[in-house]
Amino acid sequence: MRGKNVLATKVTIAGGALYVAYDSGLLGGSEQGSKVIGKAKAAFPPAVDEWVKYFGFELPAFPKIGFAPVEAWNSGVHSSISALSSGPTAVGDYTNQGLQYLKDLAK
Repeated sequence: MRGKNVLATKVTIAGGALYVAYDSGLLGGSEQGSKVIGKAKAAFPPAVDEWVKYFGFELPAFPKIGFAPVEAWNSGVHSSISALSSGPTAVGDYTNQGLQYLKDLAK
């Protein structure tokens, strides 16, 4: 019976996390994701300050991260399409090199 309760708890937590991500717009387009990340970056430092005051310990300084999801998405799409478009040519070149190697071994 314990295994079913653990599984139900895990499914509930995963479902809740998925709902929060969807509701906040993280699963939307890249522009919407950028806005949500900007809001999170603005809300995070005040929340940490409150936690530090509450728990009474100091955290190290949070590093500055310059990350634009739109740029990362575009570069990922560009790299994927580039690899797909050059794939057939690369396979043909490697096949020719392999055949030439086998011919050289047979001499």
